[in-house]
Amino acid sequence: MGRASRAPGKADEFWRRPALRDAFRERHFGQVIYAYRYEHRPVLTQARIGRWLDLTQGQVSRLERSIEPARDLEKLDVWARALRIPERHLWFRLSEQPVRAYSVDEFGSTVTRDAEGEDDMRRREMLKAVGLAASGFGWFSPVVAAATPKRSVAASEVTVIREMTRTFRRLDNRFGGGHARSAVSDYLTGQFVPLLRESWATDSVRTELHGAVAELNQLAGWMAYDTGDADTGSKHLRQALRLCQDVDDNGLAAEMLAGMSHQAAFFQSGAIAVDLAEAARASAGRSGLAALTSETAVMAAHGYALQGHARACPDALGGSERALSAAQAQERPEWLGYFDSAYLAAKFAHCFRDLGRPVESERYARQSLKMSEGYDRGKLFNLSVLASALADQARVEEACSAATEAVGMARNVRSVRTVAYLADVGRRLNRYRSTDAVAALFERMDAAEVPLPAR
Repeated sequence: MGRASRAPGKADEFWRRPALRDAFRERHFGQVIYAYRYEHRPVLTQARIGRWLDLTQGQVSRLERSIEPARDLEKLDVWARALRIPERHLWFRLSEQPVRAYSVDEFGSTVTRDAEGEDDMRRREMLKAVGLAASGFGWFSPVVAAATPKRSVAASEVTVIREMTRTFRRLDNRFGGGHARSAVSDYLTGQFVPLLRESWATDSVRTELHGAVAELNQLAGWMAYDTGDADTGSKHLRQALRLCQDVDDNGLAAEMLAGMSHQAAFFQSGAIAVDLAEAARASAGRSGLAALTSETAVMAAHGYALQGHARACPDALGGSERALSAAQAQERPEWLGYFDSAYLAAKFAHCFRDLGRPVESERYARQSLKMSEGYDRGKLFNLSVLASALADQARVEEACSAATEAVGMARNVRSVRTVAYLADVGRRLNRYRSTDAVAALFERMDAAEVPLPAR
């Protein structure tokens, strides 16, 4: 990288905004960056921040996602100066003299240079000599002193966690996150998190244990998200990501990042969805799992669709489709078993709906209904997307028919997201509410406690 420029100066009131104050209070520079980006309109990209901090987009992403804050005062000093943060808002003192500038290469090594310039050639030669592939994770992992082991963990205990996760996941897929969320949370906090902290295991069992607890954290995160508790859901996914990173499980780490991207898209945060999907795609590439590459590409596509990028979105969809085709002959882990052609078709339908292309959205929504049994909540989502695509084509009676089927399924599903999907259908049909079909549908929605659009 060349010499980084600095961010433009900001009035003091900018640094006193609640999101930034909270980030400073946490003493976590990654959270400061995240808050800084989202206090701008339009939201600043990680790549732009990276140019100011002399980091790659991926490194900025890891800074934001890291559970543990960066503690190197020299780096914090340089970053704070680059963003022009007044010292009175920081939790550390800025050095009195300008520190030596630095950059962090893809391998986590620090390359220093004097403030007048950078010897780019020397840095490139050094990286060439190293000749190693970037790991992408562990850059900010803290060094933790080993605790005195209390007991060893047997492989059978990992099996119990996986069986429990499998059971709860089936319940979640059929009936929504509201039915078993508290039980999953109790198991995590009462049994399995203490097991990680207080026990000892061989390397192989430790890897399996981290993966199993990460999967249960992931499920807890989805359940929280499904019931409207986005903050708790995000915390669970970040903890799951950290567990994957601790044992260098690139595949499962990519799955966690893809989940974060999915949630960002649900909340209409297209830029965040793309950032997370790109980080997930890099990790998926290291895992060698083609199905994961397909999933992360379609998550990026949805982020692009939300931003109205009519060219980038189809390009990403094409890459996703090709990767899934390559995945057919490849074994995949159980936690990725849900990702198939029906799931991919559903994401395609979402993308084309958000691009304002309802004919294509309808086609893929119909394909998505050829899904496996046991995914009742997902079928409800897909019916809702189909109804939205039909409504956007003014095919009112067909839209009402699909939506009525979805409302009927909603009685057995405890999920805030189902309400959001159905409410979206209602908004699209509102212009036709004087018709008998829409009036009857709105009566059913009202009885199911789905918010109706204003007249």
